[in-house]
Amino acid sequence: MFRLTTALLWALAPAATLAARCQWSHMQDATDAYLESQTSGKPYAMFLSDKVVYRENNRVISPTVGIITKPLAIAHQHRLYDQDGCATYTEQIVTDPKNPYVIGTQLHFDQLAGGVNVTGIDSIVTTTGDWLFNASKTLSHVLKENWDTIDSDSRADRATLKAIADLYLDLWGNEKSRVPWGMPCDRLEGSAYTGNGSATDSCAVGIPTGPQPPVTDRRYVIDESVGSVSVLCTMGTMRNAPDSHEFRVENGRLRYVHTMTVMRNETALPRMSRVRRTVKIHG
Repeated sequence: MFRLTTALLWALAPAATLAARCQWSHMQDATDAYLESQTSGKPYAMFLSDKVVYRENNRVISPTVGIITKPLAIAHQHRLYDQDGCATYTEQIVTDPKNPYVIGTQLHFDQLAGGVNVTGIDSIVTTTGDWLFNASKTLSHVLKENWDTIDSDSRADRATLKAIADLYLDLWGNEKSRVPWGMPCDRLEGSAYTGNGSATDSCAVGIPTGPQPPVTDRRYVIDESVGSVSVLCTMGTMRNAPDSHEFRVENGRLRYVHTMTVMRNETALPRMSRVRRTVKIHG
């Protein structure tokens, strides 16, 4: 459990470069503090500093008006820790019928002599009216998946994981991008699932063909221990919508893809309609 005294020590400690990698435990403490702040709706001072860049749905705003000030009952969360990039990613699912959310948040840090200093909070926040949104269905699918640690001798390295994530996202703008599809591979898009539990499940269904606007403004968190990459970005083909993609790679091939896209109450998507009609999904 994060203690406020620890936060104060971090805030007062002089900046210093101690090692090439951030310590896992320091990032864990800071992420615990972030989740406590989100649960209470009363952020620790370390997250409200004017030195912290607070970004929500691809816009830089004041954290005092952000989702972090709204108390949320988080039903499920899972995390990535990027020691080389000094960052974490947390997927949060809130099934409260009155305030449902699925949120993807990257925290970015600088190292300090006794821990880490928060430099950025970057969130994609989806709720009712967004693309295929249903928090309860999302949770039901997520709980069936396996995001356990991968044996060290079977892990893809950092560069490979980033390259695979980019190959997938490059499909928008380059339909010939050669993605290493796994079999099975399950994609969770909002609350819609492409898999049904069979060995032939594919993430390749519903991928656009023909010219598409590219995916831009990509921000990464990479965790080799679970073979995963978080990419927050702008989805050009969906009217430049704020978007989060998270990937799990096993044996060099895609196993899971999680997406959330901010499309608040959009009803007409001419670029995507011809693609999505062909997707067999399981809600």
